[in-house]
Amino acid sequence: MRNSAVTNFLLLLIAVALIAIAARPYFDPAPAQAQSTSAHPFYIEPGVQMLRAPDGNGQVYGKVVVDLRNGKIWGFPTGSLDPYPSYPMDSKPAVSRPFALGKFAFEDTDK
Repeated sequence: MRNSAVTNFLLLLIAVALIAIAARPYFDPAPAQAQSTSAHPFYIEPGVQMLRAPDGNGQVYGKVVVDLRNGKIWGFPTGSLDPYPSYPMDSKPAVSRPFALGKFAFEDTDK
């Protein structure tokens, strides 16, 4: 009789603990986090722009990307008005290599 009472008490204790664990998200929900820690904090300008090389060598359509860590502005050529690099004459996926367009002096905003 003693063994059965101890077993029933332990089962009741386990059941109460499981109910407490299952009910916790309903009484104390975790806040939603919209922020993410991006490996590369970039701002990608929407749309495709005509990119002009700083040395005046030429122009090409591409995406403008700002590195928010240091303010450097990069141009990623797409080769067309498509928002991704595409070269119809090549059957392999295209890779767009960036070139520097300029820099925002974010550090001057602390003055």
